[in-house]
Amino acid sequence: QVQLVESGGGLVQAGGSLRLSCAASGSIVSIRYMGWYRQAPGKQRELVADINSSDTINYADSVKGRFTSSRDNAENTVYLQMNNLKPEDTAVYYCNAVGRYISDSGRQRFDSWGQGTQVTVSS
Repeated sequence: QVQLVESGGGLVQAGGSLRLSCAASGSIVSIRYMGWYRQAPGKQRELVADINSSDTINYADSVKGRFTSSRDNAENTVYLQMNNLKPEDTAVYYCNAVGRYISDSGRQRFDSWGQGTQVTVSS
């Protein structure tokens, strides 16, 4: 299968910055989609930003102008640079990737999630 490992979360004051990373590993053939989602306590998981196979980047309205996502295809890694953080950005941030990998049965589709990384913004 394909594993995703996130890093870079932490505690920061309002107005500060953090950079999240998500690295995919395994017998990956291709990744056509990578996205960042977040889930705050008592709320549903929501899309923050995603990148498709054409490198088109989509952002949630709440983070436009503050967050920037980028992707390193050679390293199967996606980044989320978060600037001017606000207390309402506090959540667990998850990485998602969709693509194809090599299994014992040949090429298979994967849809994997990371374990999540906590981002806490204090006021």
